[in-house]
Amino acid sequence: MTDFTRTKSLFAIPDGVIYLDGNSLGPLPAAAADRVGRMISEEWGKHLIKGWNVAGWMTQPRRVGDRIGRLIGAADGTVVVGDTLSIKVYQALASALELNPSRRVILSDSGNFPSDLYIASGLLETLGRGYELKVVDPEDVEDAIDETIAVLMLTEVDYRTGRLHDMSTLTRRAHAAGALTVWDLAHSAGAIPVDLKGAEADFAVGCTYKYLNAGPGAPAFIYVAPKHADTARPALSGWMGHHAPFAFDLDYRAGPGIERMRVGTPPIIAMAALDAALDVWDGVSMTDVRHASIALADLFIREVERRCPELTLASPRDAKRRGSQASFRHPDGYAIMQALIARDVIGDFRAPDMMRFGFTPLYIGEAEVRAAVDVLADVLTNRRWDTADYRKKGLVT
Repeated sequence: MTDFTRTKSLFAIPDGVIYLDGNSLGPLPAAAADRVGRMISEEWGKHLIKGWNVAGWMTQPRRVGDRIGRLIGAADGTVVVGDTLSIKVYQALASALELNPSRRVILSDSGNFPSDLYIASGLLETLGRGYELKVVDPEDVEDAIDETIAVLMLTEVDYRTGRLHDMSTLTRRAHAAGALTVWDLAHSAGAIPVDLKGAEADFAVGCTYKYLNAGPGAPAFIYVAPKHADTARPALSGWMGHHAPFAFDLDYRAGPGIERMRVGTPPIIAMAALDAALDVWDGVSMTDVRHASIALADLFIREVERRCPELTLASPRDAKRRGSQASFRHPDGYAIMQALIARDVIGDFRAPDMMRFGFTPLYIGEAEVRAAVDVLADVLTNRRWDTADYRKKGLVT
């Protein structure tokens, strides 16, 4: 059994704060600041450029990738870390399209994170040649998979509502129709059990600053199934993905396996924070995390609906159909969320009317959930949200 009392002690959450926004940015692992500081002073400071060899910086993207792989059902040597999620989406999608050259349609859904759709649209504009991005409602994805689809590109958990796609079922359906799959795990990795190998997913990508708690702007990861690892051509053929980066050949030769999906120089300082954040997961069972997060979200939903009837549940009621968050709608959702944040209950808002609350048992328990509902009920009952200051939108919502 996972000891969630132990994991809670590993985070530096300010006293009095109930943090329900790990689905957007995870809190600071207590060990991260020291780890980054030691990397700067002991490795960079003392070794200088020698750190690439003596401190293992050059191989860190693979080593850290393997640590993430354990949490997403990926075998060692199939995940690498570096660059941003947008870059990794571009890489995965471009490679998948090249592996299915007789087809021209990418299928996605309206619940996908808009950035993924932007990346897809930009790539297809560059390619031209009749490529098309087809976007359907989330409920219609399975029926829309047919013999015209080259790539199915989905975010497993809807960033707004928490709606959960069935990765295994949709991947099987895609493969039966001759399509490849690209799964975005931004709201899955560290939140729910993922089995990329068992689902036979072709490509997967994800960020590390949400449920993996690696900090703002932390590097992303990419997974390539072993059957594609030595044939997928990296569209972004950067020097770190070269077969021999320090041979400085003028012609590009893709590196072996997942190494070819490296692009630029890895962000070693940020990766030190990620490595420290992953220490929290040692001894943690994703099955335990899932059971606990469902219990917390179900409790929150029941209590909110009992005490705050003016809010409308936007997430699936069935826990098996949602990730690790619960979302509620209200016309003044933004102002309500600002009033909550001012009282140290931190969730977030997504346009046009969605309040999101994430439930991460690594640092949230039943007591925090009940206390959060107490504050929410007070904010609504006494209209504490109805001020000009709370209606004024910031740059980040």
